[in-house]
Amino acid sequence: MSDIGSTPLLEDTLVLLDNQVIKETHSIFFKQLQERGYSLTFKVADDASLVLSKYGEYLYENLIIFAPSVEEFGGTLGVDTITQFVDEGGNVLVAGSSETGDVLRELASECGFEVDEEGAFMIDHLNYDVSDEGTGLLADPDNPLVLPLLTAESTSYSYNPEQTIKEYPHAIGKSAVLIAGLQARNNARVVFSGSLSFFSDEYFTSSVQRVHGTEKHDTSGNRRAAYAISQWVFKEAGELRVKSIKHHKVDEQEPPVAYTIMDNVIYEIEIDVFDYIEWKPYIADDIQLEFVRIDPFIRTTLKHKGNGKYEARFKIPDVYGVYQFKVDYNRIGYTHLYSTTQVSVRPLEHTQYERFIPSAYPYYISAFSMMFGVFLFSFVFLHYKEDTPKTKGE
Repeated sequence: MSDIGSTPLLEDTLVLLDNQVIKETHSIFFKQLQERGYSLTFKVADDASLVLSKYGEYLYENLIIFAPSVEEFGGTLGVDTITQFVDEGGNVLVAGSSETGDVLRELASECGFEVDEEGAFMIDHLNYDVSDEGTGLLADPDNPLVLPLLTAESTSYSYNPEQTIKEYPHAIGKSAVLIAGLQARNNARVVFSGSLSFFSDEYFTSSVQRVHGTEKHDTSGNRRAAYAISQWVFKEAGELRVKSIKHHKVDEQEPPVAYTIMDNVIYEIEIDVFDYIEWKPYIADDIQLEFVRIDPFIRTTLKHKGNGKYEARFKIPDVYGVYQFKVDYNRIGYTHLYSTTQVSVRPLEHTQYERFIPSAYPYYISAFSMMFGVFLFSFVFLHYKEDTPKTKGE
């Protein structure tokens, strides 16, 4: 997403529906998207002309599937096509129901979610709330890419109300997820809701009251929640970018052709976050820099200097080679930020070495003492003459 300031988004979005009636019953949600600049193309999910790409180029940036009962997509669309769309960076919003078809169940499974059995509803006898009607989801707790966006109350469970409960429900309490998100490693986003009604005009405008409570709210929070969820899944929020990078020696301003071992270095990076309509400075205290040559030689936390600018100061290790300044930042709800800058580190030139190394002083002394001893021995040997006894002739 480019830096667009306050200009509205212009992203083509394909909307797949069970039938055209959903376009009217969910008009408030679709109108919100259109007011934010999205170009929506409405089609029935089993339309034979469905296609996501032509000539190797995708026709849409986003995909919305409001077709819980579809058994098979039309045209060239399928679960494999949608997962490839996500692998290529596309964003997907899916809404199911208690009658979610097999094709959406398979799609959910590909994204790390599991939809409860057909005919199951979320049931809560203590905190019944008409603002959400649908089935429960199960998210893989070991998958770091899956985010539970909305969970059920601890007193709720998912089961078919037409059947007698004879076995333990699959989704209960907080483990039952109503809306789940996935942020792929390529920063593509997927949101799966167990309820299509969650996005409907009826639920946006309905009043809310707990079954045993007296306080009544004129309107539910579904509209605000749906608005925020759509902003996240279509990357209007939580997208990070590197605005600028600088590195140089201390007391200098420009990067050298190559650093020398033991140089003192300053690394600066400026990070922005897209906040709904514009890029703003990103503020955090957990961003780390690594100085890497195969493995990290140095790992340090970047210090925030204000206005989204971060800085690290360190001394280059006493090992020459090809290194990288690497920032590899992951934070829940934000896109993955990855930046590398390659630099060369050379050994000292012969003129840069110390003339006398303090640790070698004993060797210096021994060498000079040996030289002095040889000189003294030579002098004595050359100039010393022993007295010889005189002969009778002398």
